[in-house]
Formats: sequence, structure tokens, C-alpha cells
Amino acid sequence: MAATLTSALFLVSSYSTNSSAAPSPALKFPSQPLSLRSQRRAAFLRPPAAVSPKVEDVGNLICNLTLEEARSLVDHLQDRLGVSAAAFAPAAVAVAPGAAADAGGAPAAVEEKTEFDVVIEDVPSNARIATIKVVRALTSLALKEAKDLIEGLPKKFKEGVSKEEAEEVKKQLEEVGAKISIV
Repeated sequence: MAATLTSALFLVSSYSTNSSAAPSPALKFPSQPLSLRSQRRAAFLRPPAAVSPKVEDVGNLICNLTLEEARSLVDHLQDRLGVSAAAFAPAAVAVAPGAAADAGGAPAAVEEKTEFDVVIEDVPSNARIATIKVVRALTSLALKEAKDLIEGLPKKFKEGVSKEEAEEVKKQLEEVGAKISIV
């Protein structure tokens, strides 16, 4: 801090003494010695953890192992210590479908689908205008966007809606002649 303050005062004093003379083409800032830079940077580094030389040697040996050697080491330690790596695995690991039933546990509960997608499969040419009107009524689409939606079918019309809403949309679109599916 003192070095910075000193260099700032030096610049101000040298600038004020040269103010009557012609301005210098560029200001030159005094550089800090290398030792000050390294001291300042070292203050922000995290100190290494205090470990015994034996632990440091084992850590270095493990870091130099190949993957095959590391796998052999894990197998050896599991056999020698009588532990399993699965015991240390997080509890939130997803189990493959049907694995619980295969393992002799209770059968997995079947989850009921709560979100559905409404897909417009086909619109006959004589029902295009009526379908566009229904699409615009059900959404906030403009005429061009509604027209583009019913071209190049099949397309998803609504995504992630409840079963009741999907059935209502399907009913309205089928009334005007469109072929709809709920996925």
C-alpha cells in the first residue's frame, strides 16, 4: 500500500513540475519489483493440507496408476477389507425398470401419466378453414401461424396438458373434421 501511495505521489509531483514545459509524449509508470508481485499473489493461494509423508507417497502412487491398475486396486481393497463400492454409492441412483421386481422386491408401482400432447395427424382439405378457426380460438396464434400449423402434418398442437384439456381439444378439433391423437 505504501509503495502504491509513493508511486502515485511521484507521478503527481513529476506531472506538476513538468506542467510548464512541453507535455511528455507518454507517462511512464514505475513497475513493481517481482518480489512484491509474488508476495501478493501467494497471499491468495490456499495453503496445502498438512499430510504425513506416508500419506503423500501413497497419494502420489495412486495418481500414477493406470485405469486398469486402479480397477485392480479397488477390487483388491474390496476383497481385503470386506467392503463394497456399492455401499458408498449415493442412495438416489436410479434403478433400471423391472430391476426391483427381478431382485425379489415388491413390484414397482405403475405411475399414471399426467401430462399429454395433442397431435394433429391430418386435416382434410374441406375442413382446413374450420380447423384454422378452432386452432385460433384455442390458442393466441395469428392467422398465418395457425395456417402454418395445419400444414406439413402431423404436428404437436398442445404439449404437456392435462388429460381433460387434451380430451376437450381433441373433441373440438374432431368436430370440424381433423384427425387428432393424444400422446
